[in-house]
Amino acid sequence: MTNRPLTLMAVHAHPDDEATGTGGVLARYAAEGVRTVLVTCTDGGCGDGPGGVKPGDPGHDPAAVALMRRQELEESREILKISDLEALGYADSGMMGWPSNDAPDSFWRTPVEEGAARLAELMRHYRPDVVVTYDENGFYGHPDHIQAHRITMAALEMTELTPKVYWTTMPRSGMQRFGEIMREFGEEMPEPDPAEAAAMAEIGLPDDEITTWVDTTAFSGQKFDALAAHASQGENIFFLRMGKERFGELMGMETFVRVRDTTGAAVPENDLFAGLR
Repeated sequence: MTNRPLTLMAVHAHPDDEATGTGGVLARYAAEGVRTVLVTCTDGGCGDGPGGVKPGDPGHDPAAVALMRRQELEESREILKISDLEALGYADSGMMGWPSNDAPDSFWRTPVEEGAARLAELMRHYRPDVVVTYDENGFYGHPDHIQAHRITMAALEMTELTPKVYWTTMPRSGMQRFGEIMREFGEEMPEPDPAEAAAMAEIGLPDDEITTWVDTTAFSGQKFDALAAHASQGENIFFLRMGKERFGELMGMETFVRVRDTTGAAVPENDLFAGLR
């Protein structure tokens, strides 16, 4: 037996991803005394600059954006009570197909073995009981999310550790509801081309394939505030337009698919630490 606290490690691509996909579990488990470790892989330099200036537009300074986003990340960390923050500092690769994908220092261009070796060292240091990251498609095909998945799974192979491993996901019923909510709030929903529609249909999982449903309703206010801390990206964070009360009603459940487990805990489960306490 050991006095070491249970530890959750979440591996995310950009500043603000920690709040979007896992803000609820990070806040909930921190409140329960779990050590929460956030690894943020990129600097977020391809995000919007001051005044909403877009990457590639005149006046967009990736270094200045990265500094601003690091400050926002620190604020989000404080709101979610994350105990440890590790920033790998790779250059943001931008969306799939952007020229920034091919920048020599971009995360997308970084050899998986290099990123994985750095992450493996952090895993050996923190010895997480649970690791959370994205699925093979980075949930929706973002190159940095895909790369975060790759280095996480490779890092696990480099260590002797056997944590429970989860990929963030969303039930297909939730994706349908999300579209309805966007229309409710007056979002323009252009008709996608057939290829894009087919890709969108593959996001998330059928409800019966979700292994883990974690109720984080009591922490939805913290999650909302953590998202709001990333003020420079507010134009891109649709959820903030709901207001805190509606957000809490709709975003109180975080869902995952369990891909590695040595505890034998039955699924579906309602706790990432099922079988560990």
